[in-house]
Amino acid sequence: MIDEYRTIKNDSQGTYSELRSKFLAFAHPVSSVEEAMQWVDQYQKQYYDARHVCWAYMIGADKLTYRSNDNGEPSGTAGKPILGQINSNDLTNILVVVVRYFGGVKLGTSGLIVAYRTAAAEAIAQADIVTCTVDEEYSFSFEYPLMNAVMKVVRDMDARIVSQTYDNQCQMILSIRKGKMEELKRKITQALSPF
Repeated sequence: MIDEYRTIKNDSQGTYSELRSKFLAFAHPVSSVEEAMQWVDQYQKQYYDARHVCWAYMIGADKLTYRSNDNGEPSGTAGKPILGQINSNDLTNILVVVVRYFGGVKLGTSGLIVAYRTAAAEAIAQADIVTCTVDEEYSFSFEYPLMNAVMKVVRDMDARIVSQTYDNQCQMILSIRKGKMEELKRKITQALSPF
């Protein structure tokens, strides 16, 4: 079960120059394909005068949603090396965009791969990498006299209270790491049926 993943905490940038070609790299934390593509569109507009705006993203703790784009560079020389840096740093929920200003000298296939890989690595190196958990929510109701027992489970399990309502019949929604959910449900059930 995958219940944690590594991503970047903040936007970051990196640069690389080779034979007068300049590569500007930008890394962003993203949580959806739509968000990633909004950034790509923004860079394509902002750097309309650049020869290429290449990119790659990886979304989800399971890393099943990913895509890369060479944007006119020879196939596999830009997007794949960028995606390769995301993979080699074991990251997800990230977009890396590399903007190339052509310097007049062709770099060749291997030169392009090195340039895009290095630029992407520079942007990732400038970011703070964090480990996040995949959390799930659990909703339940209980009678008010059982509040102390419920709150003890919440504290012991280090669960986060998403919402709660107090009345004769109380409602609570808790959030906890996916790997601890079954244990939380078991302990809440025990707390709610003390006899």
